[in-house]
Amino acid sequence: MPNLLKNKEDQEVRTGKPDWLKVKIPSGKEYLKIKSIVEEKNLNTICSSGKCPNQSECWSAGTATFMILGNTCTRSCQFCNVDTGAGEEVDIFEPAKVAESVRQMGLKHAVITSVDRDDLPDGGAEHWKKTIQMIRKKNPEVTIETLIPDFKGDWENLDPICEVKPEIVSHNIETVERITQKVRIQAKYWRSMEVLKRLKEGGINRTKSGIMLGLGETKEEVIQTMKDLLAQNVDILTIGQYLQPTKKHLPVAEFIKPEVFQEYKKIGEELGFYHVESGPLVRSSYHAERHV
Repeated sequence: MPNLLKNKEDQEVRTGKPDWLKVKIPSGKEYLKIKSIVEEKNLNTICSSGKCPNQSECWSAGTATFMILGNTCTRSCQFCNVDTGAGEEVDIFEPAKVAESVRQMGLKHAVITSVDRDDLPDGGAEHWKKTIQMIRKKNPEVTIETLIPDFKGDWENLDPICEVKPEIVSHNIETVERITQKVRIQAKYWRSMEVLKRLKEGGINRTKSGIMLGLGETKEEVIQTMKDLLAQNVDILTIGQYLQPTKKHLPVAEFIKPEVFQEYKKIGEELGFYHVESGPLVRSSYHAERHV
């Protein structure tokens, strides 16, 4: 990765966000509608739990990423703002609530993610399956994207996902191999690659993954990660800037300039990805409806 913090002005960026990372204050009729439905149904969204910088834009556009299986993750990744602890009791009515919310929001493309549930025997796989089935039952025209965990490498837990075949299944690699252990303490780089490989082998038509920049990776490592993902036949790649959620999380090593993201987009497309979404504020589900 080129050093973009060469002068005093750039060095000062370390203590505050540069202009290209500033976002709008949430507002507007559609935003308030989504907010109302989420609160009424007592739903979790990664938009809120993960402090996503695109919440205003996405909710104002009438889209949201639902987070199932609770709001507490059994893992403690050093980049993520979702609460960590013992898993919550699984809400058996959640699939129906999510499906009804998709209907009320009038979504054409629904995005679902979850916390890691290493405490459950199947990692939550059957709950995933029921949620997808219920969404389709109540919203037959809606396409579905799922951002799934690695299920600790218990590969049989991928079967329920492959059985119901969401239009897109995503699993994020998050960072380059060298710093994976620091960033994703309980995850493994090649285990995540195996997840993506097995999804394709299980009949998923379109797979997707994402990388965060600004954690100390090099340009060569980012390109190698792209090549590793393509070796698993991944179709879609998202690349965004890591932002430190709290002082307890990993610090930002570097704020990557927008032109560098555009360079990576071009490289990824030339290497062979079907689609690359790359920019400072890009997150896994950003412009997800365009990826179908």
